Amino acid sequence: MIYIIFGIIALISYVVQINLRNKMQRYSKVHLPNGMTGRDVAMRMLAQNGLTNVQITQVDGYLTDHYNPANHTVNLSKDIYYGNSVAAAAVAAHECGHAVQHATAYSFLQLRSKLVPIVSFASNIMPWVLLAGIATIEIFPSLMLIGIILFATTTLFSFVTLPVEIDASRRALAWLNKAGITSGQIHDQAKDALKSAAYTYVVAAISSLGTLIYYILIYNSRRN
Repeated sequence: MIYIIFGIIALISYVVQINLRNKMQRYSKVHLPNGMTGRDVAMRMLAQNGLTNVQITQVDGYLTDHYNPANHTVNLSKDIYYGNSVAAAAVAAHECGHAVQHATAYSFLQLRSKLVPIVSFASNIMPWVLLAGIATIEIFPSLMLIGIILFATTTLFSFVTLPVEIDASRRALAWLNKAGITSGQIHDQAKDALKSAAYTYVVAAISSLGTLIYYILIYNSRRN
């Protein structure tokens, strides 16, 4: 049964990723009437929120856009940085939403930032601990339990990420509308793009929880 569930989650994840890619490609062809690029949108949103210490940079890759709280940078992929489209505006504003969260000490962002070094450490050793734990569970069950605890930190991180991403999109859409950058159908398209992106985080969290439960079931079955 558990393998059927994993198969369903994997299929949903694939569909969500394809849907996101298609939405971004579609909305990247819808140009903003005001001619603003993603960089322009980011600059205006940061300025209007008084974030003069945040830099905007262009990074390589596709959908690699992110905000780095460590060095106060909004990092936009080439298509978003130079793009004059609904997709570019939505993504740029979303990443600036994270910068606003940082400046206003948004609780879930603070929690996620505190979890980053823990999750980074856990992710590096967790596969090996779990593998060794499964192999030696009959004689050293505590090792498997340690692996489960390490995996649980990554699952927690996935669920903490959800409100962070949803709130950043909420801030982005509210500002885009207030600033007059998107309105009517264009605003609905920006909302649709960000909603599609949010689904990927939901699926990732559910997938992580399912995997955690799977390891717990293995531990309990071998112990009994």
